[in-house]
Amino acid sequence: MKVLITGASGFLGSHLCDKFIKEDYKVIAVDNFITGNADNLKHLKNNKNFKFYNFNVSDEFFIEENVDAVLHFASPASPDAYLKNPIETLKVGSYATFNCLNIAKQNKAKFLMASTSEVYGDPKVNPQPESYWGNVNPVGPRSVYDEAKRFSEAATMGYHRHFGLDTKIVRIFNTYGPRMALGDGRVVPNFIYQALKGLPITIYKGGKQTRSFTYVDDLVDGIYKLLQSNENMPVNIGNTTETTILDFAKKVIELTNSKSELTFVEPKDNRVVDDPKVRNPVIDRAKSILNWQPTTSLEQGLKPTIDYFKGKIESS
Repeated sequence: MKVLITGASGFLGSHLCDKFIKEDYKVIAVDNFITGNADNLKHLKNNKNFKFYNFNVSDEFFIEENVDAVLHFASPASPDAYLKNPIETLKVGSYATFNCLNIAKQNKAKFLMASTSEVYGDPKVNPQPESYWGNVNPVGPRSVYDEAKRFSEAATMGYHRHFGLDTKIVRIFNTYGPRMALGDGRVVPNFIYQALKGLPITIYKGGKQTRSFTYVDDLVDGIYKLLQSNENMPVNIGNTTETTILDFAKKVIELTNSKSELTFVEPKDNRVVDDPKVRNPVIDRAKSILNWQPTTSLEQGLKPTIDYFKGKIESS
């Protein structure tokens, strides 16, 4: 079995490469390193079941080998990254989605796209089921990511309904773990970096916002099960334990034995415009259809994540 994974050098993409190789797939990996990191794939360089191509999937491309599945995970994913690369983010949600769908169609392969809890926007419903249509500002700064993913979902369902393509959509909630980029601006690497360096932990809006943090191994397991399933409609994959940003900061300080102090600041940039106040998935469909639910507690997942960032800081 062969699988094509776009965005393969990213945080999630690289863990998916590992998972599929472990499951005896041959992996064809694609990335152009706009936000990815070649080091995330270095350990696979000499693996006979791994092949890497460096190109932009928003441009039309062809794969010589036949593939059994296409996983489209290419996209800037953090606010810092997609606000810095707004046009690339829109293109990878549109042109690249069509390119990947066409490869799946030509190969009569399964297609799985990485969507996001951001399709729910700043939700007026909490927790969020897949049936919720969301509350998204279509012209706000974050729309380059939110609407790109919503369009990508629409394109995916269009190919499913019109061509009968076997498509999957995973709506990913906040995920963390080793290989996250140290400076990507998201709360997990930000807080861990600040704590390890003894810097003030900077908290916006009083830290009352909530997130549901999923460890990467749990997420990858859910994605793998979704690909094997017969489900075509979107499925939430995430942890249902809702945590305030303030409590999360305290947990990071505790686990790093840091002397960092909490500092409450007012944001002065576009990263937090339309930032969701709450985020928590309903995972009834994942439980019933995939027999999946997360098994890693926040403390269990944070320990290897902190060790990873500690190593990156020490080696820099």
